[in-house]
Amino acid sequence: MYIKRAKDGRIELISREATPDCREFLPAESPELLSFLMEEPSSPGAAHFQASDLAFVRVLEDVLEVLMDKGVISFTDLPEPAQQKVMERQTLRRRLSGLSLVGGDDEESGVI
Repeated sequence: MYIKRAKDGRIELISREATPDCREFLPAESPELLSFLMEEPSSPGAAHFQASDLAFVRVLEDVLEVLMDKGVISFTDLPEPAQQKVMERQTLRRRLSGLSLVGGDDEESGVI
């Protein structure tokens, strides 16, 4: 994602593509970018914590996938509610990947 910073260094604007205003690149998983997306004006500390949670969820997804790939556990070993959540996350991830949200050129303006 490409960003524009305010004079104080905070992220001010985000774009999927480089624009005259948004020139600096940040990876989509950047804690600073996630924090900006989740930030509530009254609680920037909470936004950082939520961004950290999102990043950690991704780590857990990867660990679960590795364990299943290595045969340490199987999908059916998980409780039914966990299976449903895993399937939901996989579906959402496929949809988001299909939309090319990071660096995609199918949007007209690309500015969030």
